[in-house]
Amino acid sequence: MSKVFRVTPKRVKRVNGQVLTPEMSIIVTCAMHVATPFYNGAKEIRSELMEKYHFDYAKACCNQGDFNVEKLD
Repeated sequence: MSKVFRVTPKRVKRVNGQVLTPEMSIIVTCAMHVATPFYNGAKEIRSELMEKYHFDYAKACCNQGDFNVEKLD
């Protein structure tokens, strides 16, 4: 079994030419033992945002406080 989370930005954030908006919601699947998708440097979140929205999480200096996390399972 794995953990599934819905990750949604809290507000509009514009940094270093990157724009993050609340409409950029993603669903992330993580390993079974985690309580948050930010446990390993947010690898799953980074890759999903890049794949789906071409948004660079690291370049925009994002952190856990920029997102609402909802557990789906």
